Amino acid sequence: MAEEKNPEQNAEPTEAERAQFEQDVLKAAQDAMNLEADGSAEKAAEEAPKADAETADAKADEATKAEEQPAAPSIDASTSSATDTLKAELAAANDRNLRLMAEFDNFRRRSAKEQLDLIETANGKLLEKLSEVQDNFERAFAAENKAKDLEAFEKGMQMIYNQFAKVLTDAGLEQIDPTGKEFDPNCHEALMQQPSETIPEGNVVTVFQKGYKLKNKILKTAKVIVSSGK
Repeated sequence: MAEEKNPEQNAEPTEAERAQFEQDVLKAAQDAMNLEADGSAEKAAEEAPKADAETADAKADEATKAEEQPAAPSIDASTSSATDTLKAELAAANDRNLRLMAEFDNFRRRSAKEQLDLIETANGKLLEKLSEVQDNFERAFAAENKAKDLEAFEKGMQMIYNQFAKVLTDAGLEQIDPTGKEFDPNCHEALMQQPSETIPEGNVVTVFQKGYKLKNKILKTAKVIVSSGK
């Protein structure tokens, strides 16, 4: 006896069944993709702190190396401007120094010339007065003025001498006459010693030649004879 066929087993799936089957397949694929994505996210979340830590360590190493290396000098516009300013000030200072040196040299020359002119002027005034003394000597020795009276001639010579002495005194010249005074090697020059009944030992007995000084400056020492006592 032949086996009877089941109509339900041989029946074709309906459109609704096909649509439902496709939806189920798509849902299963979507669930599988979501599951895979969730696993990747979890793995990334686990690896992220490690990566951040490695990045932080690398940055720390770079910062340490940067601190250990000497900083390169930075030359900017302000530094260049300051250098130019200093160079300009140095040039100006050198110029002022040269000008001051030139002015000082001129001042020194003017001062030397003025001092020389002053000395020449002072000498000129002294020589003018001394020339008057010379004129009086020449008149006294002139033939027409020769006095037959020796006393009158001597009186004229005394007047000329007094005039000459006044000229020297007015010029600041002073005689050194240490007769009877204590011997001073700074002002006197001892020619010899001789005993004396009246002059104490070490004092000047006789002035052989007077000395001269000009305003406390010794021009010529007095030549004297010093007492050796009794």
